Amino acid sequence: MAAPTSSRPSAGPGRSGRRPAPKAAPGAFAGLRAAAVRSGTALQMWLRRPLTSLHLILAVFGLLTLFGLVMVLSASSVESLTQDGSSYSVFTKQVMFCLLGLVLFWVGLRIPPRRMRALAPVMLLVGVAALVAVLIPGVGVVRNGSRAWFALGSFSLQPSEGVKVALTLWGAHVLAARRVVMHRWKHALNPLVPVTLVVLTLLVLEPDMGMSVSMGIVLIALLYFAGAPMKLIAAIAGGGLAGAVVLGLTAGYRVSRITAFLSSDTSDPLGPAYQANQALYSLADGGLLGAGLGQGRAKWSYLPNAHNDFIFAIIGEELGLVGALAVLALFATLAYTGLRIASRSTDPWLRIVVATSTTWLVAQASINIGYVVGLLPVTGLQLPLISSGGTSLVVTMFVFGILTNAARHEPEAVAALRSDGQGRIARLLRLPLPEPYKAPVARPPAQRAVRR
Repeated sequence: MAAPTSSRPSAGPGRSGRRPAPKAAPGAFAGLRAAAVRSGTALQMWLRRPLTSLHLILAVFGLLTLFGLVMVLSASSVESLTQDGSSYSVFTKQVMFCLLGLVLFWVGLRIPPRRMRALAPVMLLVGVAALVAVLIPGVGVVRNGSRAWFALGSFSLQPSEGVKVALTLWGAHVLAARRVVMHRWKHALNPLVPVTLVVLTLLVLEPDMGMSVSMGIVLIALLYFAGAPMKLIAAIAGGGLAGAVVLGLTAGYRVSRITAFLSSDTSDPLGPAYQANQALYSLADGGLLGAGLGQGRAKWSYLPNAHNDFIFAIIGEELGLVGALAVLALFATLAYTGLRIASRSTDPWLRIVVATSTTWLVAQASINIGYVVGLLPVTGLQLPLISSGGTSLVVTMFVFGILTNAARHEPEAVAALRSDGQGRIARLLRLPLPEPYKAPVARPPAQRAVRR
């Protein structure tokens, strides 16, 4: 009788006897690839829509404003309670300035670009006059060692914030008219650089080094986006850097800040390096997800100016790395959107204004975050739309109004709004239909010679 044979296959040479692992189906990842392709295509199509820039800038503006109000409330609650007996005193002022800023945002959004350009010289003259007036004892108020504010009851006004915008509008007006001859140093320098030097001199007399740095960024950005020679820009940037170093070494508190930054390990932890060290401790305590909104400890008199210059440290402590990256993502989106609007603008003046405004907003945010995380010495620049500060908030919201106005004046946006009509919100805000840009008609040489 034959032995029964097993139905299991015998293991031959080179075979383990185990069942072979199933092979992945050829189309296992095809669905994922197709979904990624569809997502990328949808994103590209959305970016090509005529009103994408408008929606992006409005989203960044709204998110930064709301996020700033929430963080000011959290970061200032302890100091407000200690000084005023209410946890909402600083937050209430911030909300009031935010309401005023919304009015100026609407003004910047509604005023036609040509009218705004015509008002730029007047705005600059008023701003320079205010910088002179603030230096007069009894008129200007000294705070934190600088005579840079006008006192209006319990509120204060810093005119240099407005001058920064006025210089941007006027500088773009001058350079846009000379864009054909910007390769000549004489036309690129005069009168923008002399006027900026006057403004910088007034700021140094206050003194306000942070605002001086910001004004220098405005000058460099204006020249760059107007097409000035790179050798000229490099020379001015080098001169400005040398001047900043000299000024930094001529005042005791500036020298102590620089020394504390360069030798943080050996400097007195309770001296000039105290604020920067406390900011790093706050960021370290936050970890990945943070201690929770409102649960930070640094604002309990450990970190000075927690709701102002160093609010990013509170964001990192309470919302962790995730919250800090969210802020960085918003400012990165602002940089992309602003430069996108500038590249799509047909009005040369508007193009320079938008690119320059975007540059100094993002640069100011980068400097603020840089010194909070210990990469730069402390300069006192605020985090736009997030730090507590009335004048800075109002002026920044006005600038966002200008950026939104420029987004509505992109050629494709103008065509879409004029053909399809505006939405209910635009009609409620009584926004006029944007007008297509019309280049000024150049007079023939003979006619110009007769008029001369």
